[in-house]
Amino acid sequence: MISNRRNFLKTSESIVIPLAAILVALIIFGLFCWFAGANPLAVYASIYKAAFGSGSAWQNTLLRASPLMLSALCTALPARLGLVIIGNEGAIVLGGLAAVSVGLAISSAPSVIVQIAMALGGMIAGGLWIGAVGALRHYRAVNETISSLLMNYIAIAILNQLVNGPMRDPSSLNKPSSYPLDAADMLGTIPGTRVHYGLIYGLIACAIAYFLIQRTTFGFAARTAGGNIRAARLAGIPVGKLTMAVCFLAGSCAGLAGMVEVAAVHGRANESLNANYGYGGILVAFFARHNPLAAALVSILLGGILASGGILQRVHQLPDATVLVFQGIVFLVVLYSESLYGKFTIFQEQTERPKPANTVTV
Repeated sequence: MISNRRNFLKTSESIVIPLAAILVALIIFGLFCWFAGANPLAVYASIYKAAFGSGSAWQNTLLRASPLMLSALCTALPARLGLVIIGNEGAIVLGGLAAVSVGLAISSAPSVIVQIAMALGGMIAGGLWIGAVGALRHYRAVNETISSLLMNYIAIAILNQLVNGPMRDPSSLNKPSSYPLDAADMLGTIPGTRVHYGLIYGLIACAIAYFLIQRTTFGFAARTAGGNIRAARLAGIPVGKLTMAVCFLAGSCAGLAGMVEVAAVHGRANESLNANYGYGGILVAFFARHNPLAAALVSILLGGILASGGILQRVHQLPDATVLVFQGIVFLVVLYSESLYGKFTIFQEQTERPKPANTVTV
């Protein structure tokens, strides 16, 4: 009975605090819109209409949600080890670059083989990229947050160098790009919709990640090391190998997101790969409390916000980047809300104090 009550209070806290954070972010963003000369309530109505107001709006939202799901896992999985990795953008960029390279190299193979090879290429590239961050952390004690952030810039520089040099298609004049993938090798769309199969990849990846972390000995070892690394070492858990494995899996998810972007959206590698889905995935992971299943739902919410940029520009004369301001406000508020867990007595189990023994006075 006590254990059930404790779980109920913990679950309630993990729901109420994020919802309160969203409410505060809405208030702050409303003030921003008001100072910019727009009616905050009308802006929120437009965001809802563009994100969830129709079947077409839902499809636009889901198109943006699929890379966010995969990107969020790049931060959520290492967080179980106590690592704060924000190199999602670099892993996405290199994953897309590797996928295009593989797809062009074996374009004569059957389409199914090409798509599988591109997915594996993207996952391996992203996994090795974030795995390098884990190696730097474990073997050289390099801060993983700083190293992963700096490696984003390296990955983007590699992309720009290759699409402007050896991989450039001479016909891409205004926007330097790689040679395009064959149309037969592109990912198709779910029947009856404009949503590509990348959404299925994202949902499956989130489900597998949840099962891996919550229902396997591997996940138990990761959570143990994240809770107390010294105790994990005393228990014989190979923390180094565990760190490398988790970071590789995290990076492979972001690399798969890069593959989805080139094989389902762009058809080639160019600067459009650097679309800030990596940074959006960081927000999703923190808001979801690093829970892979919750990350899928939060990705849909953030995907809806990102899908509303155009309507804010057309209807309210706000810059298209206004949604990025909203995203940044949410990120800051959610980060601050992390410090509030365990601070409210309403979410803490109340224990009765033992009554003092009766004393006899003379």
